[in-house]
Order: sequence, then C-alpha cells, then structure tokens
Amino acid sequence: MSLLPFRPSKAKRFEQRVQPHFQSMYAFAFRLTGQRDDAEDLVQDVMVKLYPRLEEVESVEQLRPWLNRVLYRHFIDQTRKKGRQGEVSVSNLAEASDQDAFFDSFSADTADAVECISQEQMSDRVRQVLARLTPDQRALLLLHDADGWRQEDIAQVLEVPVGTIKSRLHRCRAKLRELLQKDLEPFGRPERVDN
Repeated sequence: MSLLPFRPSKAKRFEQRVQPHFQSMYAFAFRLTGQRDDAEDLVQDVMVKLYPRLEEVESVEQLRPWLNRVLYRHFIDQTRKKGRQGEVSVSNLAEASDQDAFFDSFSADTADAVECISQEQMSDRVRQVLARLTPDQRALLLLHDADGWRQEDIAQVLEVPVGTIKSRLHRCRAKLRELLQKDLEPFGRPERVDN
C-alpha cells in the first residue's frame, strides 16, 4: 500500500486560490461594465478561462492585480468583439444613479434640514459634473477615490508606471474642480463695468 500525500482536487485548489479575490474582481468588473449582470458574466467568463490554467494561477505571487489585469484584458477583448470602433476606454462606468454610495459618504453628521438639502443639491451637481468627464477620467477617479484602490494596483492593472497614474489623477481632479467651479458660478467670470 502506497502512502501518497493528500492533495485536494483541482476544483478545490482553484477555489481556495481565487475565492479571496472574488469580491475585488466583481467590484472591478462592475466598474468596467456598469451593469450587475454584465459584471457577473465577465467574472464568470474569466473564471472559466483560468480554471484549465490552475498551475499558472498557483504560480502567481500577487494574485489580486494579476486577476484584475486578466479581467480587464478580457473586457477589452469582449468589447472589441462587439464591434466597437476606436480605442476602448478604461471603464464604462455605471450611470450616476449607481454612484450614490460614493456621494452618500459626504453626508452631514448634523440633522439640520437646510444643510442636508444643500448637500443633496451639491451631490447632484457633482454627479452631473462627473458624467461630463471622459470615461477614463471617471473610472480613474472612482477606482482610486471612491473604491480605495491604491495607485500601485491601478498601475499594475493598466500596465503603466505609477507616475503616470499620479499625473492622470492630478489632471482628472483638476478637470473635476474646473467643471464644478463653472457649474457653481452661474454668472461666469465678473467683467469690468465701464461708464
């Protein structure tokens, strides 16, 4: 009788390796697709693709960014197959109504009704201004500022240097600030009045 060491089944090994990153993958897929069903389908497609490559999955040291990179590439491939023209953006973000959780984090600690109304109006304006940003700009801001992704993780997934992510974030925030200022100033820049 041979005493071979116990080795879990392939399915169990795959599940143990991927399960801790599943929530992160779904959140990223949702940011990319903007639809719950599409995000679920995207993650499922990636899992089906990766299952036969278990040995490769087991050899990856930093699995979370690697899985998100695979997910992102699969998203791009799917988008191209659907016949979209031109360059594919980083993300097709959810509509403004799906971004409520982000803006709700700005709610006041006070129960003052006037302040609550004012903040609700401001949240609506921020949503409208965010919708005017390019999909790449919106995606980057929401991934970093709303979802809490580290710049290093975004850089790994997009395969660009961290410095590039930092400068893009700076430009995105500046654009958001510029659009908000224009939106909040109803009369534009004051002009000199001559007699």
